[in-house]
Amino acid sequence: MSDGIFPVAGVKLNATAAQIRKAGRNDLVLIEIPDGATTAAVFTRNAFCAAPVLICKDHLVKAATRYLLINSGNANAGTGEQGLRNAKQSCTDVAGITHCKAEQVLPFSTGVIGEPLPVQKMTAALPALLQGMDAANWALAAQAIMTTDTRPKIVSREFQIDGQRAVITGIAKGAGMIRPDMATMLAFIATDVSIAQAELQTALQRAMDQSFNRITVDGDMSTNDSCVLMATGKGALEIKSPQAKELFQRELNTACAELAKMIVRDGEGATKFINIEIVDGKTEDECLKVAYAIAHSPLIKTAFFASDPNWGRILAAVGYAGVDQLDISKVYIYLDDVCIVEKGGRAATYSEAQGQRVMQQSDITVRVQLGRGKQHATVWTCDLSHDYVRINAEYRT
Repeated sequence: MSDGIFPVAGVKLNATAAQIRKAGRNDLVLIEIPDGATTAAVFTRNAFCAAPVLICKDHLVKAATRYLLINSGNANAGTGEQGLRNAKQSCTDVAGITHCKAEQVLPFSTGVIGEPLPVQKMTAALPALLQGMDAANWALAAQAIMTTDTRPKIVSREFQIDGQRAVITGIAKGAGMIRPDMATMLAFIATDVSIAQAELQTALQRAMDQSFNRITVDGDMSTNDSCVLMATGKGALEIKSPQAKELFQRELNTACAELAKMIVRDGEGATKFINIEIVDGKTEDECLKVAYAIAHSPLIKTAFFASDPNWGRILAAVGYAGVDQLDISKVYIYLDDVCIVEKGGRAATYSEAQGQRVMQQSDITVRVQLGRGKQHATVWTCDLSHDYVRINAEYRT
């Protein structure tokens, strides 16, 4: 273990500078997983999904994955047939130097949309990548996949099931263009357990639905979102019994939620982390409608940045969220422990000073009681600051 990061048996990785967009920074990562490992993945639902997403989907059904090649600085999205050829070529080049099949390589890209992928630069950097492959290079890889991120995002957990030790370690990137399903994020998570591929895929999707698919920074869905879960089978733990599956799911959910929250906390220009809890809904879907109406409102997000308890904006968002036949007399809205709305209007006990106290915090919970049932949902978001505009205005300069 290095700096609290547990290596995953069977996984080696490295990062190097391929000069893809900015000189002098690592921007290319190679991850190796062993023969016999199982791999699951979830991708963006954007119709303009990037070339590497299409190639990944194709390769996953054709062969067992052995390598993941990840570049930052260039999304290889909106690049047409040439983009597909470039993504395929990057896989062929990895296969040629590692002696595997091209279909055993999964490509991932993040960065500027619409620019040709500099495959030749990536190919030239492959020998340096292979020379330094090591099980302890998770932090190095986490830094190399960043774009507008201000800090690397790593989670590493050690746990026991049935007396057998196991590990989950993962990295992610993402700060802007964040909105399920999924976000402009890449996430690569590995575990040393043995588990069937179909069960691994189910576990990943369940974890996604409670983590990466519950975050939003700006409501923009990316073209490149990808989340990969690799199980090497090199540890002592085998996931077979219902109890083992349940406990493993719990550990995976926690790891994914930690990474997802890191993305929100690092939202471009973010100064506030906002936890939106909707309870007492008829369905989870209507709870999510209300949560996203609040999370995506520029008026609400800018009020949080200003530490302004402008509760009328939250009230309005709940009202336009699209909940059928909402009885506003049963709706209660809270800022942390402070009730701001009850029975269709301002709470009798509420004062501006109470709201100001909560809004000064860096972490804030908005809780809405719909008074319609027993369903609930949680979404994590952040405020909208001057820096968000600056970062995105200057992104390509």
